[in-house]
Amino acid sequence: MVPVSTSVWERAATPALALKPDNSVSSTIDLALFQLLTQCWSSEQESSQLSGLPEYVKIVEVGPRDGLQNEKVIVPTDIKIEFINQLSQTGLSVIEVTSFVSSRWVPQMADHTEVMKGIRQYPGVRYPVLTPNLQGFHHAVAAGATEISVFGAASESFSKKNINCSIEESMEKFEEVVKSARHMNIPTRGYVSCALGCPYEGSITPQKVTEVSKRLYGMGCYEISLGDTTGVGTPGSMKRMLESVMKEIPPSALAVHCHDTYGQALANILTALQKNYEERTLTLSKGGLVF
Repeated sequence: MVPVSTSVWERAATPALALKPDNSVSSTIDLALFQLLTQCWSSEQESSQLSGLPEYVKIVEVGPRDGLQNEKVIVPTDIKIEFINQLSQTGLSVIEVTSFVSSRWVPQMADHTEVMKGIRQYPGVRYPVLTPNLQGFHHAVAAGATEISVFGAASESFSKKNINCSIEESMEKFEEVVKSARHMNIPTRGYVSCALGCPYEGSITPQKVTEVSKRLYGMGCYEISLGDTTGVGTPGSMKRMLESVMKEIPPSALAVHCHDTYGQALANILTALQKNYEERTLTLSKGGLVF
């Protein structure tokens, strides 16, 4: 899944540096997003349509984890490591490296420990990993992880099919993980999938997204990334969902994650950016996903 995020914002050194596509893995969507955000930052020349945009945008790169996890051909470990090392040289401040999930469920992530230990960690770059449960968390810490994320859903059906448990059961697991992480001063980021629609249930109400987001934020996740998992969102549904969630969670702790399945990703990104936040985070993927 490729995403866009609006969250605890971090300032990029310069917009051009933070958004410049890596030469070896550039794409049309990267260029379109780069052009859009360049306009957003050009305050003296922006049109009235691009008013009210944030001053800062932080990019969270998720390609090594989210972009590769569903690839049917297993990517060699050394290629993954080189991929991450090259991303580290682009100006990104956050790169989600891998997932400490069972290889039975996600074979592509079976080498999570080798990848985590094998990458070169650059100064000023954070390298979070996904940890679905307490066992995964302990393995991640043993491999050197200093930041983690947990992955929930606003859809009961999606949660059961993707996480193999109900929403309530997933929250109980995440509470254990986040509690352990807090004791070790390890920050945790929370994902909420199906924020704008579910492949099994169809429409998801903003209230349901708000409830799950509030649970994750309340247990200690510093940032909540709201994902349009199937790319069915529109600017209208994005706006309504964000307005609902923002009643319970500070805008500075929110992120949005958009897919371009139906060509709506850029419009949804712009809608999120135009919400009255001081800063924004964009989550991108350089591999596997097309938003």
